[in-house]
Amino acid sequence: MTLFLLVSAIVILACVLCNKLTSKLGVPALLAFILLGMFFGSDGVVKIPFDNYVLAQDLCSAALIFIMFYGGFGTNWHQARPVAVKAALLSSLGTTLTAGLVGLFCWQALALPTLESFLLGAIIASTDAASVFSILRSKRLDLRDHTASLLEVESGSNDPFAYMLTILLLSLMTDGLSAPAVLYQIFAQLVYGGALGIAIALAARFILQRFSLVSAGFDAIFLVAVALLSYAVPTLLGGNGYLSVYLTGILLGNSKLANKQALVNFFDGVTGLMQMFLFFLLGLLSFPSQLPDIAPTALSVALFLTFVARPAVVFLLMAPFHSSVRQMMLVSWSGLRGAASIVFSILAITSPAMTNLDLYHIVFFIVLFSILLQGSLIPPLAKKLDMTDRESNVLKTFTDYTDEIPIQFLQCTLSPGH
Repeated sequence: MTLFLLVSAIVILACVLCNKLTSKLGVPALLAFILLGMFFGSDGVVKIPFDNYVLAQDLCSAALIFIMFYGGFGTNWHQARPVAVKAALLSSLGTTLTAGLVGLFCWQALALPTLESFLLGAIIASTDAASVFSILRSKRLDLRDHTASLLEVESGSNDPFAYMLTILLLSLMTDGLSAPAVLYQIFAQLVYGGALGIAIALAARFILQRFSLVSAGFDAIFLVAVALLSYAVPTLLGGNGYLSVYLTGILLGNSKLANKQALVNFFDGVTGLMQMFLFFLLGLLSFPSQLPDIAPTALSVALFLTFVARPAVVFLLMAPFHSSVRQMMLVSWSGLRGAASIVFSILAITSPAMTNLDLYHIVFFIVLFSILLQGSLIPPLAKKLDMTDRESNVLKTFTDYTDEIPIQFLQCTLSPGH
């Protein structure tokens, strides 16, 4: 136990130092966390043996709960409202179309098995909230036309749709669903997840606004339980737990709560720790020696996703809103893949469905490609496209922004020769 605690402390300190280093180099910190996990993993220098996908799925799912809750809790709805419809379309229909295009490419161009092709498309269809939030905050990336809010809402809300598509395809590969069964699963995922998320948020807000808890800090503990509850209840009933968590977070984050700033700071710290843990664990679970075998397939999918599927979907859905070409180009490039995609690949591996593809390492490769290439180039691309806005403040898109700082003025008279 003592050795485990020592290693944990060393890893956390290394992640903090890597965060400082990557901010200077212009590389997303999440990439450093993954590489650090690979350094400690079975194929790395430290060689910690870890290949338990079932345990990894449980731990990663728990970490995702807090990341998605804070994705909603930290989003300022007042700033996001003008682009809410576009963001909702990108996160729902956009995720579905992206999964379909990637699946079609894998099936026809790469000659992969049909259902496995579309399963891979579903797994990597969503963009990563942790990566997007990290880049916007660390780079203070102020963007025109509410683009920062658009990216935040889209990346925070599209994981539930990718999860739903993944579950549907895994069910088709195991049991073979009839049309009514597919429709019911979609209904249960969206309706149970959405309704229960809203109900739990309203109940939690009522309690926080009407009753004072025992002592300072207990409101944060209360919200931890609420986040876990908002995932567990709908999941047990066949609903979408991730959708529920996100809706609970966004409703509570935009409510008038006592001690709001402290709550945001608490979940900011918890989410940062969860991101370190999640990306490190995913790196630890990987075997870099297996990456060359899947590199041709993974690179082909990554290039198609980045330069064909994502731009096609973004232009198709945003053009009717008369969005500028510059904004659509930046949104297309900002579709980073991340932790959720890798977690969904673990879900596919641990399910009863039989797959011949090395889904974990294919998705792992795509995520590394996305974070390294797209994540590093978002700030310079935004400047190149003249999408940066010096008169705005990207922190206004988060609920912990305070427009005024309380200042106390003192007045006194100084006489001559004082």
